[in-house]
Amino acid sequence: MQYQPHDLENHVQTLAPISELDYFDSQSVELAKPSTALAAWNTAMQNPLPMMGLAFKIRDAISAPFGVERIGGFSAQRQNSVKVGDKIDFFLVEHVSDETLTLTARDTHLDVMTCISCIGKTTSITSSVIVHNLFGRLYMLPVSIAHKVIVRSTLKRLRSASAKNA
Repeated sequence: MQYQPHDLENHVQTLAPISELDYFDSQSVELAKPSTALAAWNTAMQNPLPMMGLAFKIRDAISAPFGVERIGGFSAQRQNSVKVGDKIDFFLVEHVSDETLTLTARDTHLDVMTCISCIGKTTSITSSVIVHNLFGRLYMLPVSIAHKVIVRSTLKRLRSASAKNA
């Protein structure tokens, strides 16, 4: 089943209503100045968190035998503009505006949606997942823990970068 984006608030999308999700996390940070969603993505990804490359290599090595596409991680490549249907690293762009960048990755094991939203000085990263099978459930056990830490660290770094550029 292909899930359609669900509008939680005006600028935050999830795969489905929260009660129907297998994983949901939303974290926000106040920046020194307003940002667009794509600018926030670029700033967050320009200098990936330490150990993320290794984490993606481990993920790919464990998941590939189960038919999961290797994703390699984040490229740190700056995106000057994107449109619906473009790819940013392993994500498909499903929606883009100044306030919202909605990205998905879907396979036979799970569907993932990450929504970066920027309203005034507040930037949020909201992630939602729907799991399709046992491998997806097992995969999400460590990912659900690590993801929250990664997003928290990413938002801290985004706030620091915003303060330096203010």
